[in-house]
Amino acid sequence: MNKTTESDVTFDLYMNNVHRNKNAPKETWIIITKDELGIVEEEYDIWVEARIGNSSCASTKRPVVLSHTVKYEAPKHISMSWLQNNLSLNWTASEKHPAAAEILLRRDAHRTDSWKHITTNTTSDTSMHHVLVENLLKDTVYQVKIRHRSTKALNPLWSDWSPVVIVPAELEQKPEVTMNITLSNGTRKVALTWKKMPHAATYSLNDTQSSNGCTCKKIRDYPINTTETTYTTFVSYSAVKIFVNGRNAAGSSPPAILQIPAVPAAGLKICDNTSDLHERLKKKTYVELYELQDGDSRPENVTHLTAKSTKKERMDMKDYVRYLYFKHKCVGRKLQTVTMCIYYQKEDAPQREPQNFTAFSETHTSSNLSWKAIPSADQRGFLTHYSLCSVKDSSQDERKECHKISASVMKYRLGNLTQGTKYHVSLVGVTRVGEGPEATVTINTPPEKPVNVLWSLCLLILFFLLTTLCTCILKRIKENIFPAVPTPVIPDFIPFQPESQDFLERKEEVDEMTLLQLHPEGKSVPEDAEESAVLAGEWEEDTDEDEDNERWDSRMSGESSDEGLSPGSTGEALRSSREGEITDVEQLDNEIAMLIYKKGLVFHVKRDSL
Repeated sequence: MNKTTESDVTFDLYMNNVHRNKNAPKETWIIITKDELGIVEEEYDIWVEARIGNSSCASTKRPVVLSHTVKYEAPKHISMSWLQNNLSLNWTASEKHPAAAEILLRRDAHRTDSWKHITTNTTSDTSMHHVLVENLLKDTVYQVKIRHRSTKALNPLWSDWSPVVIVPAELEQKPEVTMNITLSNGTRKVALTWKKMPHAATYSLNDTQSSNGCTCKKIRDYPINTTETTYTTFVSYSAVKIFVNGRNAAGSSPPAILQIPAVPAAGLKICDNTSDLHERLKKKTYVELYELQDGDSRPENVTHLTAKSTKKERMDMKDYVRYLYFKHKCVGRKLQTVTMCIYYQKEDAPQREPQNFTAFSETHTSSNLSWKAIPSADQRGFLTHYSLCSVKDSSQDERKECHKISASVMKYRLGNLTQGTKYHVSLVGVTRVGEGPEATVTINTPPEKPVNVLWSLCLLILFFLLTTLCTCILKRIKENIFPAVPTPVIPDFIPFQPESQDFLERKEEVDEMTLLQLHPEGKSVPEDAEESAVLAGEWEEDTDEDEDNERWDSRMSGESSDEGLSPGSTGEALRSSREGEITDVEQLDNEIAMLIYKKGLVFHVKRDSL
């Protein structure tokens, strides 16, 4: 390399009389690759000739062996990772053999501190140099610079320093991810959210469906890298695992693994169309077959079929094994499940009976039965139903009664049994091919005990006594709260009967008779007549007003009309008046003797006190 201030000077480099810088005559330096030189172990005479116009000059020739003096380029493509508290540094190798390395490092938080100087030899493979720096703090951020030189050259030269590289702290914890799943028309929308991780630069996401080629995006788009803390994806109805981890220049955190199970297979029907297993699939159509063991799908035993799958891959399935069949299609860049069913490549009858078949809670006329399902591996076909049969042990000619029970039912109540009878009950699983082995149990219904009749009689008597007692108590309560209103006592009217007929025929003798004569208005009335009027008024006050007025009017009219009657007729009139007075007094006494009610209270009035 030569230096000059003249702008129109050109240079020619010669190595063993070979012109090397024909394409850049004005540069004062040149890079010649090892391949261009050929054998670098040979000695070369090197000189430079400068020319300006018609003038020229040449440097002295310098003999050199190029392999003895080597200077590497500055380290490139530096990568790092933490191994406990040791830092592993890697960069592109300049030669296949190891090199000497000089490393400067300091904490990023203390940039004014002096650099720590470390010199070591690298280990190398075909393309990379490796150095392990020990006894650092993995939770601390460091600054690093590297340079290297050959260990094989006789006169090695240090390379230039690499740019300052930031070594982040190790990501020890996995991300804290929450997941929300929404089902929508054959697909599941999965919304992921996680907390921001210290020292994490990006986040990486991947799933098992995409890694198996079952995706509506391009394969090169996976894994997905993002700087956000949220992500939304769409997955099918089959089982999926989603992996989320944080990343920085020093490596990745442990992944957060999110298990999304397959949609429950209970109640699924047998597949009626599986032509996709015999024909090449269309583009953007995928089939997954999960091998079911004891009702659970195992992701490690999954057959993935795509449009690129071969016929052997499509038919590489086991006989008598239950598969959960999924067919997916891409609809608007979303993976949608269009078919979900149970598939058997070949079926047979079950090879085992229902498990743990027992009877319990036996009564005089019924018994409860329970069992466990036949293991999926032993069903060997699609289980359509169970057949439950019972027969009495008393005679060989008894007819067997059978019932069809749904394949999803594990309990049954057997009724209409006879008391005190022994029954043999059998249960078998049935596929489309036939019945499997039977599980049996014996039921002994208890006879009716006489003590039950006595208990029934005692309970009936006790019920009768309690009913009677409650009736009496309620009646007493009703009498105290709502007293009964008694019916008034009205004595029967008995007309006066003479003791003998002679008494009626007896005639009174009138010793003296006084005749009263009514005077017209305006005339004076005799004193006797006034006394008679006064006596009549007093009598009216002591008797009932209505009855006395009628009797008084009758008597007055009789007196007026009988002024000229005989003395015998007058006697009879006086006797009739006397008898009427006795009858009125008796009637008054009876009325006084009656009960008197006032405000719901009853007062008994004695006749003697009146």
